[in-house]
Amino acid sequence: MASPCNDNLLLATDSYKVTHHRQYPPGTETVYSYFESRGGKFPEVLFFGLQYIIKRWLVGQVVTREKIEEAKAFSDAHLGPGLFNYSGWMHILEKHGGRLPIRIKAVPEGTVIPYKNVMVTVENTDPKCYWLTNYLETLLVQVWYPCTVATNSRAQKIVIAENLNDTAGSLAGLPFKLHDFGYRGSTSVESAAIGGAAHLLNFKGTDNIAAIILARDYYGCKMAGFSVPAAEHSTITSWTKANEEDAYKNMLSQFPNGTVACVSDSYDVLNACEHIWGGHLKEMVCDRGLRGAGPLVIRPDSGDPATIVVQVLDILGSKFGYETNSKGFKVLPPYVRILQGDGVSYESLKEILANSKGHGWSAENVSFGSGGALLQKLDRDTQKFAFKCSYALVEGHPVNVYKDPVTDHGKISKKGRLTLELDAEGHYFTTTEGRGDAAKDLLVTVFENGELLKEYTFDEIRQRAEVPLCWSAPQ
Repeated sequence: MASPCNDNLLLATDSYKVTHHRQYPPGTETVYSYFESRGGKFPEVLFFGLQYIIKRWLVGQVVTREKIEEAKAFSDAHLGPGLFNYSGWMHILEKHGGRLPIRIKAVPEGTVIPYKNVMVTVENTDPKCYWLTNYLETLLVQVWYPCTVATNSRAQKIVIAENLNDTAGSLAGLPFKLHDFGYRGSTSVESAAIGGAAHLLNFKGTDNIAAIILARDYYGCKMAGFSVPAAEHSTITSWTKANEEDAYKNMLSQFPNGTVACVSDSYDVLNACEHIWGGHLKEMVCDRGLRGAGPLVIRPDSGDPATIVVQVLDILGSKFGYETNSKGFKVLPPYVRILQGDGVSYESLKEILANSKGHGWSAENVSFGSGGALLQKLDRDTQKFAFKCSYALVEGHPVNVYKDPVTDHGKISKKGRLTLELDAEGHYFTTTEGRGDAAKDLLVTVFENGELLKEYTFDEIRQRAEVPLCWSAPQ
């Protein structure tokens, strides 16, 4: 079965844009637009995902006669005959060989930039294709999603890193402290891949295979994420409640080496921790420590997260003992850990860690898993992303274009050609109306006339996106 739109770029736009070639002023030669976060939940945005869109949709010959004819037939039926820009697309096919006469400049992927700054600019390179710039808005604006996921994930990394620094004095294990459980809750395989790859800029733990494949195929990363053998409720409850202990024992026997994770709240997580893991199976669990075989990770995945994590820590501490680290906080033996994989978000993460800290437990005892809050509970307005025209050339005359709705001045857009620069203190700022210094412009031409001109690797994007606390803290 063919994919939606048959991968036809001409149909990968909003319906009304098909008619916009008739709406610009006569004599329009250039349309120049930009993409920014106008504000939102987080004061900084991690830019990521444009390279995927460019490689997936824009590189090479993306306009063919067959695609033109298909789009024309569709538009005639959908919008009415004669509205489709047949001559415009045929011009691209005949003069440019089906390659898009477009220039895209962007901040390097992985850059963390304060909102209200330009991140991407787009303009046509053929004056007859002035209409093409904003025709591509529909596709290009979808970079909001990986940017928002990456930003949200990075904010959680900062929370975890600060708590590790405060309660452990080391950031050991940080890359595996927030695991992606979001594949099944995503709206599609592609959205899981895009969002999951964005998360992998900050962490290396994931069960989202689609994300790893995207990072491999579009960013050259052989293996961006890792996981471990882990139970789900079906593999525990199929043993029945009467044989819960046997189900857990089977996990330890089947995976005697390496980390193994076991969901333990199918019936009563507190009983499981006290009487099964810390009772009948305690010797098997401790044996993993004696052999250096890797930890048992217990998952208390129901109840109030901030409360249940402390309850489980207290029980495990009473059964397996604990040490007090250099920061004065309690640490379980290295062969027993917890993973909280339910109800984890940016907000709840802070509550869980604060409550654990308040009860004297180090953050090094706990890892987290997140699904819906990581990949789904966000939208384009989370960071108020927008794509707006700021400049046009009409009959040879430059025009600084902008909007400023009287009913919402928060939607005011920037004017003219833009540059992104750094001030003397290293802070980003955007210069408008063509007054910037081109030599200092941090926007890089990544695409022009059908070619990808700048390609970033996943590793360099990760390095650029790293949180400041990791630059110098012990790992």
